[in-house]
Amino acid sequence: MKMKDPNPHYGVIAGINGSIIKIRGLEKQARLHDLLKIVDKNIMSEVIQIYSDYLIAQSFESTVNLKLNDKVLNLGKPLSMELGPGLLNNVFDGIQRPLDLLFKLHSNGRLKSGIVITPLSREKKWYFTPLIPEGKKVKEGDVIGEIEETPLVKHRVMIPPFMSGTLSFLAEEGFYTIEEQIYRIKRNGEEHSFSLLQKWPITFNRPFLRRLQPNKPLLTGTRYIDLLFPIAKGGTCAIPGGFGTGKSVLLQTMAKYCNADVVVYVCCGEPGNEIANLIKQFKETLDPTTNRPISERVVVIANTSNMPVSAREASLFSGATIAEYYRDMGYNVALFADSTSRWAESLREISSRLEEMPAEEGYPAYLFSKISSFYERAGVVQCLGTYPLQNERTGSITIISSLSPPGGDLNEPVTASTKRVVQEILVLDSKLAYLKIYPAINWISSYSGHVDHVSNWWKNNDIKWEEISCDWKECRDFFNELLSKEHELEDVRQILGVQDLSDEIKLNLFTSKIIKNALLNQSAFHEIDCFTDAKKLLGLAKLIKIFHETVKTSLKEQAPKQILDDRMYNEVLHQFERLAHHVPNENFHEIELFKEKIKNIFTMDIREWIFHQTVQ
Repeated sequence: MKMKDPNPHYGVIAGINGSIIKIRGLEKQARLHDLLKIVDKNIMSEVIQIYSDYLIAQSFESTVNLKLNDKVLNLGKPLSMELGPGLLNNVFDGIQRPLDLLFKLHSNGRLKSGIVITPLSREKKWYFTPLIPEGKKVKEGDVIGEIEETPLVKHRVMIPPFMSGTLSFLAEEGFYTIEEQIYRIKRNGEEHSFSLLQKWPITFNRPFLRRLQPNKPLLTGTRYIDLLFPIAKGGTCAIPGGFGTGKSVLLQTMAKYCNADVVVYVCCGEPGNEIANLIKQFKETLDPTTNRPISERVVVIANTSNMPVSAREASLFSGATIAEYYRDMGYNVALFADSTSRWAESLREISSRLEEMPAEEGYPAYLFSKISSFYERAGVVQCLGTYPLQNERTGSITIISSLSPPGGDLNEPVTASTKRVVQEILVLDSKLAYLKIYPAINWISSYSGHVDHVSNWWKNNDIKWEEISCDWKECRDFFNELLSKEHELEDVRQILGVQDLSDEIKLNLFTSKIIKNALLNQSAFHEIDCFTDAKKLLGLAKLIKIFHETVKTSLKEQAPKQILDDRMYNEVLHQFERLAHHVPNENFHEIELFKEKIKNIFTMDIREWIFHQTVQ
């Protein structure tokens, strides 16, 4: 008779169903979300269900080589992220194994199951600068020192959550590894030693003092978004769209050029070649303000489509945990997830293997709860503790995700559940994508709940022109009104033709054409057009409104009909397209120069005006 293992922390595999493992012998000791290790294969799994005589775990790696009665060890802790210097400019898989180091160890490019490697280097030394003296009372969140993690981001060394006392020791300025002792805290007569390394379970939100109202825009450099559908720092946004509508390109462009301090990009079930291309772009793209590679402020979580589906959820919440860590330092973090639909598909597969009662389209009944638990980690917060250079600090996490609804159906369960949670939806239209209009955002189906939150910021950063008094919000409302009118007149225009419409309607249609072709249409691959700063965006928007009002006033004064000549319109459109697509942000004077020329549009002969613009 086989003797029972005397160690109560061991169990055995009793069943395997894909990534789902049934284990006996640990049901009395294990807790939900505890990590388990299949001893012989070094494969990690997580407890997701506990019954009276067995438990169910989901494996983060392939279960192909596992056998019944393989020994399982209960590690007694949940999946946690290693937090410390070295996260930025790095690429991890869903359970935080550094992929660049794995590639050096296994140069054939294939990941083997059971590889154990520390996420952060234990050998690299970081230059630590203390900011407060020894003997001071400290509490959770207090910043006691800094490290230049990259030229773009200073890593703030914080007292970990739920710890307070007297700082009895603080290391001198110098180089240290992440495992060396940096400080000690005396609490209730007992000293606790700490290094640069912290660990935090991915399923628990990191604490903060209080939530705040978002009031600043996350500037993406994409004119369509920054003008019509702004995203607030600390807000949530979902981008649903069918195949080929440009979801990944739009998400990657926003990640490259947004004004966040730190970017966490989670590839959830994406093809490996797309992830490789993304990492290459991050290495090659320069930050528009510092001229440094943007990879120096980016963390990539790479979970490819051929990895076990159970690791998709781990990758999303790993990214959220890292984002919270930098948020607590007082940084504005942008978390991009591409895509949450593939995460939902993994939930459906796991739920099916667990033989749970399915809800709509086979998704689990707790789909909405799961989606909510991810997006709730966004927000603007007042951080715990103090910072010697500023007593209070605020940080934010903005979550932007893509969705891949089958056939572009926005009523399918994942998209419908996400729409109930997020504050902004950018719907990508397959018809616009077919016409090569990018970003293919449908201005009728999309909406933003952040407009009122960020309007004061735009008002404070307005450009003052005596020719026009409207601000960003008024320009936005004007453009939305024109686009709505154009949509309403679409059927009338197709039936009657443009020639039989009134001059005012013709003007509205033409201005809408300028808005769509020059302002909203934008190439993500053009070295100038890929990024538009706030000043140039406001200048273009106001310039279009000045042109519209100038022509409208002239029509009321019964100007010659030749002002609506097709050649005139084509030349004006060409000039606006040139300014939007080919004039760099720093050459704002060209926009101001064209503003002065617009004033003269009706004071000279039309042919002379067209010639004058052409020779310029």
